[in-house]
Amino acid sequence: MNRKKFIKTSSLLMAGGLIGPQIACSSSSENKAEMLRKNWAGNYTYKAEKLYEPSSLTELQELVKKLDKQKALGSTHCFNNIADSPQNQISTRKLNKVLGIDKEQKTVTLEAGIRYGDFAKELDEAGLALHNLASLPHITVAGACTTATHGSGVSLGNLATPVLAFEMVKPTGEIVQIDRSNPEFYGLLVGLGAVGIITKITLQAEDSFQVRQDVFQELPLESLANHFDEIMSSGYSVSLFTNWLDQKISQVWVKRRTDKELVDLGSDFFGAKAAERNLHPIVELSAENCTEQMGMPGPWYNRLPHFKMGFTPSGGEELQSEFFVPRENAVDAILALEKKRESINPELMITEIRTIAADEFWMSPCYKQDSVAIHFTWKQHAKEVMAILPMIEAELAPFAVKPHWGKLFTVSPETLHARYSKYPDFLALAEKFDPKGKFRNSYLDLNIYG
Repeated sequence: MNRKKFIKTSSLLMAGGLIGPQIACSSSSENKAEMLRKNWAGNYTYKAEKLYEPSSLTELQELVKKLDKQKALGSTHCFNNIADSPQNQISTRKLNKVLGIDKEQKTVTLEAGIRYGDFAKELDEAGLALHNLASLPHITVAGACTTATHGSGVSLGNLATPVLAFEMVKPTGEIVQIDRSNPEFYGLLVGLGAVGIITKITLQAEDSFQVRQDVFQELPLESLANHFDEIMSSGYSVSLFTNWLDQKISQVWVKRRTDKELVDLGSDFFGAKAAERNLHPIVELSAENCTEQMGMPGPWYNRLPHFKMGFTPSGGEELQSEFFVPRENAVDAILALEKKRESINPELMITEIRTIAADEFWMSPCYKQDSVAIHFTWKQHAKEVMAILPMIEAELAPFAVKPHWGKLFTVSPETLHARYSKYPDFLALAEKFDPKGKFRNSYLDLNIYG
């Protein structure tokens, strides 16, 4: 497929802004939760018979204690069955308050169901900021942390890395407080829903800062291969967008803090030309719902994400998968996938490539490994996409690829277990905290317990 045909097809499919958040609404009744019966993209229908929406910690504790099989449900932004249950789901949607901002200690304590975009402005008004944000500010704090979801940045870890402490409800309804002094902290936080329901999180913040965002178009693939580290280190957060056509990276989004010394990136950035207007990741689509570009400074929470919090698109029909490889193998991995462009492109909307710093979380794809994430946003053609994934995983297998836990993948459980050195310890931790399997579901049975 040539570039012109790709853009035309993608534009038709994505009219109304498909790459962005669609936040599901829910009813207050456990038996009338039709609007939460699908994930945000609509590709997965939850099988849990009942949905509960506790309004307080006490109510949640009582539910956890009395119910049998159950799972916590956040912003519904996962693309597989990780948040499903054979019986009950407990939504944290109403547990969405800011519990405290400590300006002196530079911390913020939050209920687990709050979304980043719901409290970021309040935090900024207190003179504080978070170190990073994902491309969408519409995801919940607990959901992002428990799946090791991330933003981008050479020295920036995933969204669980600023967590200082958290509160969790065990299968018995008992509350436990976990902080970094606990030797199990790094096993429990990125817990994949296997160890308990997170109810409160304290994050380390920092002084508020502003960010400018500059976008460049048509970066030659050869330039990326020859200057990968320079390009990805050119900003505080850098994202590459590509459709794998024409041996070019379609766009480079460079986000830079204005409190740091800035150099002029010029109009020619390693062969890419400076954009002359705000752009959507797919250039033919309206940038109305994207955060401001063109070097205009703005608060951290309004530049680090790619999309505005107030944006709720008319459609969300897409699929997503994401694969992590060691940063040292980034160029080889990208070039390996580029050779498969004829297979990838027909089902693709866009690919985003980002960097993430190493962390200490046992089940994080970036455990003790600086990584590059290659993220695919697909057309919602499940059969065709699932047929492509094994090919992508095979191309990336030489680099011990790890998938994002909340997105689509076909890597076998045996392979996953072998690629996580702390897997045996995590399995023991899950069995210790949930000995009767209250939080087990088919996802965990296959990928963790299998």
